[in-house]
Amino acid sequence: MKPNKTKFLLLSILTAAVILGIVVLVVFIISLFTECGSNKNKKLTAADTIAVANNLPVDTALQSRLKEFSLRPRPTGKFAFMVYDITAQKPVYGCNEDMAMSSASCMKLLSGIAGLHLMGCNYIYYTTMFMRGKVAADGCLNGDVAFSGGLNPQLQPVDLNDFAKALSQKGVKKIGGKMIVDLVAKQPVQSEAHWYPWDLSFSKYGLLYKGDTRIIAALKSALRSQGIAVRDSQIVQAPTPKGMTAVHSDTLAIDEVVKKMWKNSSNTQATAMLYTIGHRVDPNQHPATAGVAYLRRFLHDEVGMTHKSLVIHDGCGLCTHNHLSPRALTAVLDYGYRDPDIREALERNLSVSGTDGTLKREMTGPKTRGKIKAKTGTLSHPYGISSLAGICDGTDGHKLAFAIMDCEMSVLDARVLQRKLCEALVAK
Repeated sequence: MKPNKTKFLLLSILTAAVILGIVVLVVFIISLFTECGSNKNKKLTAADTIAVANNLPVDTALQSRLKEFSLRPRPTGKFAFMVYDITAQKPVYGCNEDMAMSSASCMKLLSGIAGLHLMGCNYIYYTTMFMRGKVAADGCLNGDVAFSGGLNPQLQPVDLNDFAKALSQKGVKKIGGKMIVDLVAKQPVQSEAHWYPWDLSFSKYGLLYKGDTRIIAALKSALRSQGIAVRDSQIVQAPTPKGMTAVHSDTLAIDEVVKKMWKNSSNTQATAMLYTIGHRVDPNQHPATAGVAYLRRFLHDEVGMTHKSLVIHDGCGLCTHNHLSPRALTAVLDYGYRDPDIREALERNLSVSGTDGTLKREMTGPKTRGKIKAKTGTLSHPYGISSLAGICDGTDGHKLAFAIMDCEMSVLDARVLQRKLCEALVAK
């Protein structure tokens, strides 16, 4: 065989081997995200591909600190935590990380991220007043008015004055036709079966969650305060007819709901998010029932957390029968963080240690102040339940997700453990 032919053959074999190696690597990377049973539906991002291809390491010094933390003496009670490296896509360390227990308000992380995933981070709540017909010289509208009330959880009775003023500015002094009231939620919010009686702070719910009787009464009051006459016999509940002209709209961005859910731990806003989810997935079912069913599917199918010990009964965490685990909470955070829009919502709306929200007076020392973004969870009845889950930057520059859960333990003792874990996460 001639030397040139030999070189050409060797070069061809080498080229084929390189191509084969690249193909194998690509198939391996894709298989990690499409065949892994616990993460089969997670989004494959460029950062994920780089993390797998480069096999980014986790911080071994952090692992040592976390191991030491897990072995220290602590108060009696149930205790579990997990730390996950979002950047490397690897667990760092866990202690009883699959132990499912009452999650308290950390449940709001699941309902918030699931809601943003379903509705989109740019979703807007609309409440609109419509009219049709002509206004006579005496101010009588020879036509109909329709009030389309969605699920805006922050709309209050006083806000209806703007709707009535808009009609008044059109010259309306009397409605000659029908006053159509189009409501998504006709019944007031009901207590979840396992909530304690004092947990349903009904007065704090927005008007659109207080039932049709209260909504119609507030609407009539607003109209009459602007000198617009309407008889009770004219008021009907029905879908808004097509072709009507919008007179006034009130809008609310979903981000405002998420902010109050996470930063201020609002149970009313979290329940509203559950209703929003439920109405989107099944308008013919009670929104709370449909919403809980969706949260269960989301956790199972999207996040990949399938263990039967994980239980969801509401969207706010008031029910003590809600059971999540540190692994489940960090998986939810990881899922959300890998969506660029939800990531921004997490960074923007979680409480910041020693700075704002429910963490304003927690972890105020120089080691942790401003370095932890997290959701708190606390239920002092019937026994101490306290949890903390969130994100922070590790000392190696990697983004970390963490969750620590305590049960049957003094809340004050639990918060000390939470602070010590966070100190270990950001220690220099």
